[in-house]
Amino acid sequence: MHLGSISILVRDYDEALAYYTGKLGFELIEDTPMEDGKRWLLVAPPGSEETRLLLAKAANSEQIAQVGNQGGGRVWLILKTDNFARDYEDFKARGVQFCEMPRHEPYGTVAVFEDLYGNKWDLLQPSTALA
Repeated sequence: MHLGSISILVRDYDEALAYYTGKLGFELIEDTPMEDGKRWLLVAPPGSEETRLLLAKAANSEQIAQVGNQGGGRVWLILKTDNFARDYEDFKARGVQFCEMPRHEPYGTVAVFEDLYGNKWDLLQPSTALA
């Protein structure tokens, strides 16, 4: 077994798609229209073989309240890279907002960034021992 996709609540399909493909460089995997204006909208980082991000438009007041707070204020998703310096600089150049300067931890080099809604992510290059 493996995680096939992880859903993330978004305000708008098109603005979320533009952010994840434009700012983070993710690839559009699938965009299938569904009933009631919903879409099955999957994106993934380049080279991601299995896990996808499902952009799920918030449909009621409870879901709308959770947009941008899916991790309860903590880092919620971890984007693993094989070249931290390259991706950090590329993200900054594309306007990705980092919450801190890069730091070195026993598990690797990491910096927290926020997506367009405020969800916190780690950009992480694992240490060689853990990679």
